[in-house]
Amino acid sequence: MKASCAFALAAAVAQPAMAQGTRKQLKTANKFFSQENYRASIPFYEQVLAAEPNNALALFRAGVSYMSFDKEKASDYIYKAQRLKPKVSKDVEYWLGRVDHLNYNFDEAITHYQTYNATLKQKDTRKAELAQLIQHSKNAKVQFSTPKDIFVKNLGPTINTIHSEHSPVISADDKVLLFTSRGENVTGANSGNTKKGGNLASDGEYFEDIFEAKRISDDEWEKPRSLSGVLNGKGHDASIQVYDNDTKMLMYRQDENGDLFYSEKTGGDWTPPKKLNGNINTSAFESDAYITPDGQTMYFSTGKYSEDNTLDIYVSTRSGNGDWGKPKPVTGINTKYDDDSPYLSKDGKTMYFSSRGLNTMGGYDIFKSTYDSIGRKWGRPENMGYPINTPDDDTYYRLSPDGTYAYLSSYRIGGYGEKDIYTINYIKNATIRGKVFSMRDSTVIPGVELVFSGTQADQTALSYRDVTKPGTGDYQVSVLSGRPYQVAISVDGKNIITEEFQVPVATTDSTIVEKNFYVPYVDSSNVYAFKKIYFETDKYALRPESITELDRIASILKANPGVNISVEGHCDSRNTDEYNMTLGDNRSTAAYKYLLRKGISDARLVTASYGERRPAAPNDTPENMQLNRRVEFRVIQREGEPAPVLNTGNSTTTTGTGTTPTTSQAAAPTTTTDSSATAAPMGTALPDGKAKVKTADGTTIKTKVDDEKVKIKTESPNGEESKTKAKNGEIDSKVKDADGKTKVKTDNN
Repeated sequence: MKASCAFALAAAVAQPAMAQGTRKQLKTANKFFSQENYRASIPFYEQVLAAEPNNALALFRAGVSYMSFDKEKASDYIYKAQRLKPKVSKDVEYWLGRVDHLNYNFDEAITHYQTYNATLKQKDTRKAELAQLIQHSKNAKVQFSTPKDIFVKNLGPTINTIHSEHSPVISADDKVLLFTSRGENVTGANSGNTKKGGNLASDGEYFEDIFEAKRISDDEWEKPRSLSGVLNGKGHDASIQVYDNDTKMLMYRQDENGDLFYSEKTGGDWTPPKKLNGNINTSAFESDAYITPDGQTMYFSTGKYSEDNTLDIYVSTRSGNGDWGKPKPVTGINTKYDDDSPYLSKDGKTMYFSSRGLNTMGGYDIFKSTYDSIGRKWGRPENMGYPINTPDDDTYYRLSPDGTYAYLSSYRIGGYGEKDIYTINYIKNATIRGKVFSMRDSTVIPGVELVFSGTQADQTALSYRDVTKPGTGDYQVSVLSGRPYQVAISVDGKNIITEEFQVPVATTDSTIVEKNFYVPYVDSSNVYAFKKIYFETDKYALRPESITELDRIASILKANPGVNISVEGHCDSRNTDEYNMTLGDNRSTAAYKYLLRKGISDARLVTASYGERRPAAPNDTPENMQLNRRVEFRVIQREGEPAPVLNTGNSTTTTGTGTTPTTSQAAAPTTTTDSSATAAPMGTALPDGKAKVKTADGTTIKTKVDDEKVKIKTESPNGEESKTKAKNGEIDSKVKDADGKTKVKTDNN
């Protein structure tokens, strides 16, 4: 239980008539309960409840007993007892407050505490404790509503048991764990004298022993072995720290109210512990300590110097003879409540400790303080927040050797029983990467925008964005892991699909998650039917090679009068987003105006600027930045129609940087004796320099181009036919119509 019972339970409660055996079981249970031996009382209360499930007294006291082992069951029992018998105990409102607090029902806890407080006389000393408990619930409500992005993981059943495990100590290589347990494997647990008290403490639990476990993998440990042997004292023994290259162990023994000892390792085992000197150990309670890496300074907790025997943290340094000197209080840390378990970061600049004071969520919480080297004092302690801290006891915070995570002892919902040992990891970013595919034909889709939207633990919004790369369809984002994301996938500002993606917890910065998306979209925009043109840094003047490419684009547009294009400007990331949007607009406008001068109607052209928002490559090298300073030409597809296939006069690919058109491109015919030959072609390109298209009026046009000549054949629906050949500057045409045949031969020279 978080704190010892502060209020006496009502002893005189009317008991219903019951069988002799049940009365005996209840009497035994009440005896253990009055001794605060709660674990021993529970089986007897359960026997009573098996026979009499509505026995309010048994339910109430069993519920109080369960608070140390099962918080949820404790709540069920106490609430049921109150429903059956509202005055089952004069302190029932207090215990309802306690159990609600432990189960994160903070508003209800405050209400119960206030109700109980109203029953106390004005000068009742318990009012001060109730005020503190109410404040704990208020603190807990604040911390719980603003959680940290931290991953808390139980070490598992190999280490933890239904009993209490605490005081984790990790070796310098992170491969050996020392810890303290009150489990069934402690020395004397199964000895014959346990019936007479043997190795049982006054609370009916086994005395603590020190255990050692070796790591198998990141999440697995060998079965722990007891280090009792020479380390075992008459009462509790607890691990505190290993130091001096793991050759010495600092430990606690329940001698003279509790003292600090050290043991040295020789061979594979530990020597009999030796007590630290009188400047450290006193007749009061000394519970925990930390020795700095240089071995010259010790921070420890003691009840010697407080008025009410509560623990405070003190510091001692070695004197000239190597022994510990007179201690001094650590100012700025200690409160009027218990302050315990000091631990320092490797650089000595941060102290972690446990406290029942300050703004705790309840019981012990972990706090940290940073050392002010200028003022030579420790700064104001900061509660490390939820989920490191909970409404119950959280103690023994110990960093791993590399400082990337920590160990903690805590009694929290979801554990194995009492206190368990946990690891504390700060949640890191994970790299999510993959491709976007068309659901219809499994082809990759470039130019797709993905926006990952989620929230931090405290509900602060998160948003990450990328655009799939040209050609590959790849995307990559670095997102905060350990949460679901809504992934909105869109093309040209139009949302295609939104789906949820759960990103697993990552505790290192090297985690990579592969995730491909399949969307109901076919990339039919022919974005790459034309080559890109490029620009100098911060310029929008057209380069000579860009003019060559624009001439080629103009020729293609003239040969395809039914095709319209979007002229889209892009930039690298050297300037602000607003500046780059303007620069991108200037670049697209420069290309647009040139095409107008080449005779392309403005009705067939639109311009757009994306600034730096759609990079073709990362802006991490001069070469990549050059790839981003560009204008792209995208064919605009009419809604409901298939993608147009451009008649470029040959099968030469049109991707890449701007180049001069080939000879066959220059020879592509622009005039024939049949005007329908220049109508907007809509069809499917044939291989090997051939094309077959069909115009809007149904005329079929067949084109064949090779290195020596160009052949064009047209067939109209009304039976008209024409054949045209162009070779060595000569054009030979034949036309067949309803009146007969006509042959025309023209020498172009």
